[in-house]
Amino acid sequence: MNAQIKHYEDKLAYEMDPSDLFAALNNGEKIIALDARKPFGYEAEHIPGALNIPHREMNEQTTKHLDREVVYVTYCDGIGCNASTKGALNMARLGFKVKELMGGIEWWKFDGYETEGTKAATGLKVECAC
Repeated sequence: MNAQIKHYEDKLAYEMDPSDLFAALNNGEKIIALDARKPFGYEAEHIPGALNIPHREMNEQTTKHLDREVVYVTYCDGIGCNASTKGALNMARLGFKVKELMGGIEWWKFDGYETEGTKAATGLKVECAC
C-alpha cells in the first residue's frame, strides 16, 4: 500500500493536467507554461503566455534568463509526442522546478481552453486576478 501511495504522490508531484494548469495560471501562482516544441509549432498555436524553448535547445545559455523561483510546466503536441518529457528532463537537469502537462496542447484544447498563434482556438481565457 505504501509503495502505491508513493507512486501516486510522485506522479502528482511531476505531472499536471490542463485544468490544474488553467487554475494555477488564473490564480497567479508562480507557474509558467513552457512549449518544448520547435518554433513553427509554437507560432501556429500555443498556450497563452507560454514561453518557447525547444527541448533540443535547452541548455545553460538558453535558460539563463529564466526565473528559478517558478515552476515550469513543459508541454508538446500531446500523447503521441515526447518533447514535453524531454523538455522536463532537460529543465530538471538544469536545476529548474518542473512538471509535465498531461495530454499537451491537444488536451488543453480538448478541455476548452483558448490558444494563441496563427491557428489560435477560442475557448476559456486565462485571466489572472493578481
